[in-house]
Amino acid sequence: MDGLEQARQRMTDAGVPQRAIDVFASFYGQLQQGETGMIRESDVDPLTDIDHAGAITLSDEQCREAASVTAVIKLNGGLGTSMGLDRAKTLLPVRPDLSFLDVIAGQVRHVRAELGVTLPLLFMNSFRTRDDTLAALASYDDLEVEGLPLDFLQNREPKLRADDLTPADWPQDPSLEWCPPGHGDLYTALEVSGILDALIDAGYRYATVSNADNLGAAPDPAMMGWFAASGAPYAAEVCRRTPADVKGGHIVVRKSDGRLVLRETAQTADEDAAAAADPDKHLYFHTNNLWFDLHVMKATLEARDGILGLPLIRNSKTVDPTDPSSTKVVQIESAMGAAVEVFDGATAIEVDRSRFLPVKTTNDLLLLRSDVYGVGDDFRVRATVPTPPLIDLDRRFYTTIADFDARIPTPPSLAEATSLTVRGDWRFGRDVVVHGDVTLDDTGAAESVASGSRLG
Repeated sequence: MDGLEQARQRMTDAGVPQRAIDVFASFYGQLQQGETGMIRESDVDPLTDIDHAGAITLSDEQCREAASVTAVIKLNGGLGTSMGLDRAKTLLPVRPDLSFLDVIAGQVRHVRAELGVTLPLLFMNSFRTRDDTLAALASYDDLEVEGLPLDFLQNREPKLRADDLTPADWPQDPSLEWCPPGHGDLYTALEVSGILDALIDAGYRYATVSNADNLGAAPDPAMMGWFAASGAPYAAEVCRRTPADVKGGHIVVRKSDGRLVLRETAQTADEDAAAAADPDKHLYFHTNNLWFDLHVMKATLEARDGILGLPLIRNSKTVDPTDPSSTKVVQIESAMGAAVEVFDGATAIEVDRSRFLPVKTTNDLLLLRSDVYGVGDDFRVRATVPTPPLIDLDRRFYTTIADFDARIPTPPSLAEATSLTVRGDWRFGRDVVVHGDVTLDDTGAAESVASGSRLG
């Protein structure tokens, strides 16, 4: 059996839906043909002249009508392994009594109460995040909408040996033989789970999608009203780039047909890296907040036999990500934001930075837990300062949540800070205030910042 047939059999035996296997097979064919998914700088133009969400002018009734037919989807498949976690990142507290999941639930419940709409909330979980997530949400007996579940599962696929593209074997931990197909799997997972049909049958028309670790992407009735009024089948939220935004996807315009296209870092050739990272040339990055018309999505999936045709992302790894000497593998992935190129009339809208607050590192988590951000009665997370400070914690001592919490059990006040750089092993006491630019240097020994200290 060749690599594809072995992979098909492994997926079939594991109960992976046939549609998901077909999508995998389509990507596998591209991989065999040497497709890299690269998007060349010479083939695209920068995205310019788009509307800003701040200019939206709609009546309250228009926003309420749109909210009444919108569903909220949160991507919640990540374990936060880069932060040393083995469970859903969204279980982490952002306040002593509030986790990411609590804030998301609060945001949705507030809009429901304010507008008198049902506003379904759905999490796309992985097999590893599902049980803990549903257990954490069980205390909210009003969160689930009748006829709809709280979650659906993303699919999984075999990791492929880099040398011959056959499924990798790892007897030490067979679970490491599998990987998620990237968040581009969202559309396949919605279809094969029956959720897409269930939402349409229940009268919903639109979906707003974002990462669950981005608490800035609160369900916003004004944005719902804008998308409904736009008539677009699909829309991407983008933000102005800064010099700090050199990684991640950005929207470009394909010269050959004028379509909007998402270009991820992994799809950028080395020789194009400088141009792609230039914030004065490519003005906007993709927030991974997006919108789509459920009816158009269903019709497109049916017309294409479940294969949207998203660009391939070839991700090179080792089968055990913690062991660089383990078998080299390729993971076939796709990005959900890449669907912007699939639909005629797809658009983009510029949003404020406040809708992009992802937590990828403990630097981000410290800011979110500090007084730089507040959580309102509506559970919206808002900055309390005009410009959040730059945080740079020593990766040797603060990368994992366990190390981070042990050293900073109570976040210092950062509202007066411009930057905080920590080098070395420092432990923070209570009621520490950081003012201006502060650097704690590595002394070669464990050090402490005493409770009540004012730094800077």
